[in-house]
Amino acid sequence: MTFSELARPIFERAILDYHKTDDVDTPMHNPYAEGIEADLYRKCWIDTVQWHLEDIIRDPHIDPVGALAIKRRIDQSNQDRTDLVETIDSFFYTKYHDITPQPDASINTESPAWAVDRLSILALKIYHMREQAERSDASEAHRATCQQKLNVLLEQQTDLSTAIDQLLADIEAGRKWMKVYKQMKMYNDPDTNPVLYSK
Repeated sequence: MTFSELARPIFERAILDYHKTDDVDTPMHNPYAEGIEADLYRKCWIDTVQWHLEDIIRDPHIDPVGALAIKRRIDQSNQDRTDLVETIDSFFYTKYHDITPQPDASINTESPAWAVDRLSILALKIYHMREQAERSDASEAHRATCQQKLNVLLEQQTDLSTAIDQLLADIEAGRKWMKVYKQMKMYNDPDTNPVLYSK
């Protein structure tokens, strides 16, 4: 089983589990006790909740105080998401730590976990675009347009899955370097955000 074949059904399960209540305040009940499976489920759960928070905050009639609270939740969610991507990259780094890169090995434009992050978001896009393509209360033109977009998203999912699995195969064979950079986001750090450290 390739890594994408492991990840995709876990992402789909997290999305389906969330939509049993479709409520951003629903607590996560991770069916995986530990390991990379638990991290992948949690990753997609965070993405799914944030997807719906982003929908809510775009309500033109939202109460400004409520909007600020949601914006703060989104900021925290982004930090949690980044932290979890780094955890997943640590899994890959540990797995491939003893691989000796070939002399002509190259580095990839992104780490494996950031590609997996995109695969999780893509699973969400597919779920919601399929929902739109099957909406009984929408026009036929709307459903047709959304079906065309869904077809593109499904093709992207196949391509991205292939690219992730190829990257991991290249790292395992020493054709690519496994290198991880921390995000070092500055706006959350009271020592580097001038609005925070000047208070």
